[in-house]
Amino acid sequence: MRFAFVKCHGSGNDFPLIDARSLSLGDAEWAVVARALADRAGTAGGDGLLLLTAGDGEHDFGMRMFNSDGSEAETCLNGLRCVARAGFEALGLETARVRLKTSSADVARVADLAPGVTTIRTRVGPASTDLADVGLTGPLSDLPSARSFVAVAMPNPHLVTFVDRVDEAELVALGEWCEAAPPLIPGRANVSFVEQRGPDLYVRTFERGVGLTNSCGSAMASSVYAAGLTDRVPFGAATTVFNKGGLVRGTASAEGIVTIEGNATFLYDAQVEIADGIAGPVEDRIDRDGEADAWANAVAALA
Repeated sequence: MRFAFVKCHGSGNDFPLIDARSLSLGDAEWAVVARALADRAGTAGGDGLLLLTAGDGEHDFGMRMFNSDGSEAETCLNGLRCVARAGFEALGLETARVRLKTSSADVARVADLAPGVTTIRTRVGPASTDLADVGLTGPLSDLPSARSFVAVAMPNPHLVTFVDRVDEAELVALGEWCEAAPPLIPGRANVSFVEQRGPDLYVRTFERGVGLTNSCGSAMASSVYAAGLTDRVPFGAATTVFNKGGLVRGTASAEGIVTIEGNATFLYDAQVEIADGIAGPVEDRIDRDGEADAWANAVAALA
């Protein structure tokens, strides 16, 4: 089957994005497409597959996100910004309400973070700290770690801990333990180690279904909320959240509503044929001139 897609990224979290509003593939078929298109050893690559889906009576359009292993996530906030932009361009909108897998989000085009960097605001929540909502069957103390964690459902499951310095080997070890779907958290979870740097946060995440990633939007949102819960960043105060892929601006309320503003960068448009679970070569590629450079310049200016 032949697919048109946009290669895009939010804060370095990159995806092929398909306008699926007129497509009728089943979940298993989309999982195959996700594994083929998001394969880093393949022709497109990405942290997962994004789908722009049709709206309904309460939503202007919808979003689905399949991880690179073919599993479907409840949400993906870096991806949401990219899907929001695609929906805006398709429907001529500047604001919208978006249907996610198990929740809804409000999105809007806002002033650019930097010249040439298309910027989208997402508002999601309320987040939950109920262990059952996060998918835990026992207390956080049963995790194989001496660290103190905050469990957050955004609504996808997150385990957040604040550290003096990120130890990637420790993060990967705990992430892989969660990825094995242990009895404590059979649905798996995203694990984030967070450094507080003055008023800002630096987040490093082992993402469920992906692995160690340069960026995870819902992890950044969960970290902002966790920072409020632990009195590190006051509720209502804006903070800049950094990761290996770039940055976003975040604010959380005591009620669990989290607002994130960040880039939605479109790199190129292309087409690809997928047959027997394998993606063929990228064809008819048209670069979105200047967008990659604008983001690179914005990130470099922060160094």
